Amino acid sequence: MSQKKSFPGPIAILMVVIMLSAISTWLLPAGQYNKLSLSGHSFVMATDTSEIKLPLTQKTLDSLHIHIALQKFVNGDIRKPVSVPGTFTRQKRNGQGFLSVLEAPIKGIIDSIDIILFILIIGGFMYVFDETGAMVKGISSLSHSMKGREPWLIAILTVIFSFFAGSYGMAEEAFVFYAILVPLLLAAGYDLLVPLAIIFGGTAIGTIASFSNPFSTIIASNAAGINWMDGLAGRLILWVIITALLVVYILRYAAKIKKDPTASLVYKYDGKVESPFEVTLNQQTDTPKLELKTKLLLLIYVMTFLIMIAGVVFLDWWTLEMSALFLGSSILIAVIARVNEKTFTSEFINGARSLLSVAFIIGVARGVTIVLNDGHVIDSILFYTSHIVQGVPPTFFILLLLMFYLVFSIFIQSSSGMAVLTMPIIGGLAIIVNIPGREIVNSYNYGLCIMSFVAPTGLILPSLAMVNISLKTWLKFIMPLLIVLLLICIAALVIGIYL
Repeated sequence: MSQKKSFPGPIAILMVVIMLSAISTWLLPAGQYNKLSLSGHSFVMATDTSEIKLPLTQKTLDSLHIHIALQKFVNGDIRKPVSVPGTFTRQKRNGQGFLSVLEAPIKGIIDSIDIILFILIIGGFMYVFDETGAMVKGISSLSHSMKGREPWLIAILTVIFSFFAGSYGMAEEAFVFYAILVPLLLAAGYDLLVPLAIIFGGTAIGTIASFSNPFSTIIASNAAGINWMDGLAGRLILWVIITALLVVYILRYAAKIKKDPTASLVYKYDGKVESPFEVTLNQQTDTPKLELKTKLLLLIYVMTFLIMIAGVVFLDWWTLEMSALFLGSSILIAVIARVNEKTFTSEFINGARSLLSVAFIIGVARGVTIVLNDGHVIDSILFYTSHIVQGVPPTFFILLLLMFYLVFSIFIQSSSGMAVLTMPIIGGLAIIVNIPGREIVNSYNYGLCIMSFVAPTGLILPSLAMVNISLKTWLKFIMPLLIVLLLICIAALVIGIYL
């Protein structure tokens, strides 16, 4: 049994954030920008009183001062409503009350049902695979073969996750890799922070640079009216620097706790804890010989992840296709391993149940944004903040903008949602204060992604639930690195506006 954690659980934290968000709807002025979205073969602009149909042409976008290519809407690159510059209107206050607070997590779960089902199916897949015994044999064999070379494994995997995040925006789909790395790294003598730092830390660090991330850099650049290639070299240099920094940071911690397990922050703050993905390797004292059937099962297991990555990158897959892939792989594994129907159903449901808390956390986090949207205060925050930063020197402007995104990202952790909401407005301000558009996009990336390391509305709480450690432990581990990252990003922005 683990020791009682002194820090509140993730769902309790999120409910407090939802309540604070509801209170803010009574304190902040309400207002909204008009929103433009694609509907069939035309644009629809939603105002506070009506919906206006507009021609699906580039001329429509230009007339609304939205500097985005028409093809981006047609191709589905931009799927969320875009704020129309210069259309902010004050609205009657719509304070969110006690009932709204109770409804918010439910609405959030409904709104995130695709991701939630994906997480539950991953749990089912893992339990079915674990039933075959191939996991224990495979991890034991890999642990034996990697003995003495674990630091190389940590470094390589961290770079891979960072690259995937910076190149195509890997985020939720990285959840599946906890099932592989948690038992592997525990068997190697590390604690639960190490796989968390590799997977979540790697993807979070990669998104800061986001050199070709279509969900952040490309959408934000389009919305700001610039070519996403502008600033690519600088983002690649930053990606190399901060990824190397994370690798060194993880390796130093990993070496320390392998030498002295009592130095583990997990041990210090959470006591003895177990992850849902932990396997009992101590029952296997010798490295088992891998039979042909075990090798086939392991191949299917690995290929499932590789196919998922290829589908996301090349075929525009998302949660529906990924969920179907893992469900299909579960069935195929059961057939090859001759798992009977009753056992398959039972293990699949048990696996889904093991990740139910993670699924709920994702849905409840979405409830924060729903409360703010229903209270019509998100656009107000954007409108009044944008007016504050007008007329200031470029250096001060870019630092204020970074601070704005750091704070605003507590409430919105969707990169594409943040981009289409703010970039049409902020991009216009950049022209006024004579700042390169690429640095506006960079400040958005830096603020959003640095905050993603700790924002309760993002993926950190479900990631912590994956490894079953507390937010307090994670904060103790990551805060020194975040301070260094912030200073690096500040330096990059200040240098960038004068290049």
